Amino acid sequence: MKIIITGAGGFVGQTLAQKLVESYADVELVLADVQPPRNPISSEQVTCVSADLTDPAACQDLIGRSPDAVYILHGIMSSGSEANLELGLKVNFDSVRGLLDNIRQKKPGTKVIFSSSCAVNGRAAVQNIATEMDVVPMPESSYGTQKLMIEYLINDYSRRGLIDGRVVRLPTVFVRAGAPTAAASSFVSGIVREPVHGQQSELPVDPDIGIWLTSPRTLAHNLVHAMNVPAEKFGHFRTVLLPGYTATSGEILDALEKVAGKDTRALVTEKRDETIQRIVLSWPAKYDTSRAKRLGFSEDVGLEQTIKDFIDADKRAA
Repeated sequence: MKIIITGAGGFVGQTLAQKLVESYADVELVLADVQPPRNPISSEQVTCVSADLTDPAACQDLIGRSPDAVYILHGIMSSGSEANLELGLKVNFDSVRGLLDNIRQKKPGTKVIFSSSCAVNGRAAVQNIATEMDVVPMPESSYGTQKLMIEYLINDYSRRGLIDGRVVRLPTVFVRAGAPTAAASSFVSGIVREPVHGQQSELPVDPDIGIWLTSPRTLAHNLVHAMNVPAEKFGHFRTVLLPGYTATSGEILDALEKVAGKDTRALVTEKRDETIQRIVLSWPAKYDTSRAKRLGFSEDVGLEQTIKDFIDADKRAA
């Protein structure tokens, strides 16, 4: 089995690659990003390549490797897409469409797992419990709009039998290791990651705003599961909200204090950023993930366990 992961240099791509190699002894992975990604497990099963997917030739070369499945994780994150419309369209829409068109032309029927976002919903769902089947998506950011356009394209290509698409709307990943990103939600990990490392961190939003979260452990498991759900179980609608849980930044800081102490929590200070808060307030905080549960996706482990997992992994890496 050969699997391509785009955007594989990022935290989610690296975590997914590790999980796939752990899960399948015979898997062959091709990790692609603008710069050659790190091989997270130093395995001969993994090939790391440079691919700027805004270049049509790079899309052709990548799909020319004849994959059995493609995970599309690359993109310009929420704050970056809002700040630069042209770049967001080029990366988040044009390059993904080019990749999908190469798949349907060169290897029709290939499984495609696309990482979408809860940012597709917008304020229409903010006051209610959101579902992927009953809430009309009305994104209030360029990032959410670009993700939604690809969702519809994947649904149509799957309806036509050109690809076997699976769209997974990801909660905010908590706690992400590594450097901060251009995502509006980057602070969610930052108010834990940096203090655990003894560094100051800023909270740019009201601490009582709820955010839909998933742990890296659960996300990796669910991304692998997304590839294995039989196509007929998805039916005509190929989008699923991945399980997670709602927490406020205040609750995250309370959990951080329980796990790492008051001095660690004290490294976080509030400094409001109205642009980030506006984006975050356009995301629903509560979801009904009954569809995901019916499809066999796993529930999450909660705040304290996720923080403990991050600290333990950090110690092992050190």
